Amino acid sequence: MKQKKLLPYLLIFPTFLFVSVFTVWPTLLSLSKSFFKQRLNIAKYREPVFNGIQNYSELFHNHEFINVLYNTLIYVLGTVPLTILAAFILAQLLNNKFKGIGYFRLAFFHPSILPMVSAATIWMFFLTPDYGLFNTSLSLLGYSGPQNWTANPNLALFAVMIIAFWKNAGYYMIFYLAGLQNLPASIYEAAKLDGAGYLRTTFSITLPLLKRSTLFISTIAFISAFQTIDHIFVLTKGGPSGKSTVLLYYLWQTRFENLDVGKASAVTIILVVILLAFTMSNIVLSEKKEVPRG
Repeated sequence: MKQKKLLPYLLIFPTFLFVSVFTVWPTLLSLSKSFFKQRLNIAKYREPVFNGIQNYSELFHNHEFINVLYNTLIYVLGTVPLTILAAFILAQLLNNKFKGIGYFRLAFFHPSILPMVSAATIWMFFLTPDYGLFNTSLSLLGYSGPQNWTANPNLALFAVMIIAFWKNAGYYMIFYLAGLQNLPASIYEAAKLDGAGYLRTTFSITLPLLKRSTLFISTIAFISAFQTIDHIFVLTKGGPSGKSTVLLYYLWQTRFENLDVGKASAVTIILVVILLAFTMSNIVLSEKKEVPRG
């Protein structure tokens, strides 16, 4: 009897140990270091010196960091909702049975298996100022002069957003497709007999039944938007003038270019708080039950 009571704890122990060592402990260590000033490239501050919340204060009074937060917000809002919407539409289209459907599914899913660096390298050809596919298409439409997509302050962030959208839409599509294929066909047959059209069926049946899938997809899409910086390294390196610098890239610059351990730790904690706040609020809102009307 005692062994049965201990079994659940033994089963979760490996996961608990892994999360504690590789997630909880590094986060607590970063939190501790964020209250110290430590610059490895300055002899005076090679050893950590306690400075309270000064790192956080300097960050939020730094115009460059505010611009980074703004770029990150634009990047997240510009990629996550559109990518999820595209994934849902693709899943709806590819949930039908017709000849060659497997090839279409593979074609849309294929970009997701590419490393982001490879995807960025492919898109460098599309975005090349002189002979890139984008500028060639624009010239056919009557636009004169090539656009330098990755060096234009107004286009650089948009260019990296396009790549993220192209790569992730097919990946999220698979989750929606799996959810659609598990929905009972009898519900749709009943809705069809009642005269419900495509839009009514989608909003009244499909989306409510895929609520759990949408919760999972939106959570991983939001987190992924904060984590993906490989294509920024390849295409823009955060430029021009920091117009494509997002939070994680700024963290890398602070830690490995400026060697500012304390401020990098503060940025890490800010990033963790943002992700935790979104994840928790997303779960709470999705689990919130509607109050029955009297």
